[in-house]
Amino acid sequence: MGETVAELRGIAAGYGERVVLHEIDFALHRGQVVAIMGGSGSGKTTLLRLLTGQIAPRQGTGRVLGMSLSQMSQRDRYRLRRRLGMLFQFGALFTDLNVFENVAFPLREHTQLPEAMIRDLVWLKLEAVGLRGAAELFPAELSGGMARRVALARAVALDPELILYDEPFAGLDPISLATIGTLIRRLNDALGAASVVVTHDVAESLAIVDYVYFVSRGRIVAQGTPDAIRAAQDPFVRQFVHGEIDGPAPFHYPAPPLIRQLREAQP
Repeated sequence: MGETVAELRGIAAGYGERVVLHEIDFALHRGQVVAIMGGSGSGKTTLLRLLTGQIAPRQGTGRVLGMSLSQMSQRDRYRLRRRLGMLFQFGALFTDLNVFENVAFPLREHTQLPEAMIRDLVWLKLEAVGLRGAAELFPAELSGGMARRVALARAVALDPELILYDEPFAGLDPISLATIGTLIRRLNDALGAASVVVTHDVAESLAIVDYVYFVSRGRIVAQGTPDAIRAAQDPFVRQFVHGEIDGPAPFHYPAPPLIRQLREAQP
């Protein structure tokens, strides 16, 4: 494995008085693509916010790119985020900027590069995702898959050391989904970066990642390589990977027996 990019040990985190994550142990190394899977409300997004310094741990120790998450100043947070790339769910492109300007935005915000160099870098990033020819189009003129690829080009515009993906496959057709998955893997390898993919898409994720963490109710309940996850006998992992309706994540929300409720409702 490459050098450690992020490491969490015994982490608890949350909002206000509510604790969302409990006793989280997590590690990410340079060159790796790691998936975080779990149901809605399980704590995946909170884990992303922890890695970006948006929230601080309540207990435990955490370091991202050599910076302590519990001892970060505001200046440290900005320094950290300068070294991160983020692909938001559904892309989150600026609708009043064309493709070129969307990708150029982080370069103009965070560097003092001359416009000629910014132009060349934007063309290189768009070429990497196959959309240099779409540079003058606006987001409203793009398909969902194209918009996601533009967002990916923007996420890697600054050659980040750590790239975070929030549901990168959501709402994509099979061809676009496979394209984005391939780009995530290729760009991570080309940049020598590390990537974290929060996703519900089991098949595509297991095809491109090196390691998987399963989160349930704020805890990591299973982890392993894609092959280990496919062969796992843990009930929660099997239900999630194979899309079974009932299991540890029940189909029925807790309720009294139906027959009793019907009887009690009668006049």
